[in-house]
Amino acid sequence: MHPQPSLDLAKMIDHSLVLPELTDDDVIAGCRLARQYGVASVTVRPCDVDLAVRELQGSPVKVGSVAGFPHGSSTTAVKVYEARDALRRGAREIDMAMNLARLRSRQFQYIETELLQMADACHKEGALLKVILENHYLTDELKIVACQCCERAGVDFVKTATGFAPTGATMDDLRLMRRHLPDDIGVKAAGGIRTLEKLMEVYQIGCSRVGATATAVIMDEWKARLAEASAPAASGD
Repeated sequence: MHPQPSLDLAKMIDHSLVLPELTDDDVIAGCRLARQYGVASVTVRPCDVDLAVRELQGSPVKVGSVAGFPHGSSTTAVKVYEARDALRRGAREIDMAMNLARLRSRQFQYIETELLQMADACHKEGALLKVILENHYLTDELKIVACQCCERAGVDFVKTATGFAPTGATMDDLRLMRRHLPDDIGVKAAGGIRTLEKLMEVYQIGCSRVGATATAVIMDEWKARLAEASAPAASGD
């Protein structure tokens, strides 16, 4: 993998802080790491939005949170309230778990109506909506239908997984999603993006965001490769 100096790799990363066992100190440390590396956002649990907003005040790193997470089985009204509450507290990005049960039951109108309401709630506040499909449990047909529902609802990103299913992002799924979404809707890879090589692989497929917990490992290797690539030019002939 050859370094691409023009690529702002940090701005592809949503640093993930959603594990149930994280303490306040863990969340604070994660926010400080995100600020240090200048990533796109941190994704925190709803109860941590206030803490993350305080910790990242004055930083370009956005605070994101989740709705209906991780199984998507909350009612639409609960998801919309959860999103609005997080936005009121200062979150600027919402990762919403699609209702897996309704999708697998082929209740596509329910899915689309929920997405429309969520997109409206986020966009009224100038925030982004990222929709999680949880591809492990879906046929290719249902993944395509889900992408079509997301397109009609005008969401901002479609995401592969929560990280809580047995599998996460696969190359085949990412190619399928990118192929069935318009250019103005981003694809976010989540679940198993733990190395620079993996991140670059999904970037080449067309992903513009990744969810990661191994942010420091990825960014340190990226900086080392950029330094290595620029060393001969810096030293002259």
